[in-house]
Amino acid sequence: MAFTLSVGETAPSFNLPATDGNTYSLEDVKDANVLVVFFTCNHCPYVIGSDEVTRETANKFADKGVKFIGINSNSANTNPNDSFDHMVARMEEHQFPWLYLHDENQDVAKAYGALRTPHFFVFDEERKLIYTGRGVDNPKDTEKMTVNDLDRVLTEKLSDKPISIQLTNPLGCNVKWDGKDPKWMPVEACDLV
Repeated sequence: MAFTLSVGETAPSFNLPATDGNTYSLEDVKDANVLVVFFTCNHCPYVIGSDEVTRETANKFADKGVKFIGINSNSANTNPNDSFDHMVARMEEHQFPWLYLHDENQDVAKAYGALRTPHFFVFDEERKLIYTGRGVDNPKDTEKMTVNDLDRVLTEKLSDKPISIQLTNPLGCNVKWDGKDPKWMPVEACDLV
């Protein structure tokens, strides 16, 4: 079995607290035609560098029934900037158009096989995975990007076209696991660029 969720697999369930004070599960977004779940954080330069492009993509497809959920699974013990309080402050400052959930025990990151921040998972109306990987080809400096995979996937899906590329390597910082890398995480998962 692959570490990361494979195309065609069903979205793992979750029940996580959000920066808005509520707790959310997959059931809370059951009306979404397409669901984008992405693993993100507060401090990663690849996240910070691409957040505005992600915002543009989320806004572009919002009226077409596409919903975005950002999940921070990074250990605050590894990087204090990834604490829940910092998540709340970041959302208050930036007002991103997605739910921002906290996966403190990192179980959801393990269930999805999140490798990096950011790492995107796109699910259809049946919550089957249709794409996983990067959002864009240069998340650290989007002025130099030439490919927006996330926009392409959503455009193809909503046009009832086949997804031309379903898998790319996520580009970003490693997920900050609490303590040492767990034994369940294969070495090759750490080596993906």
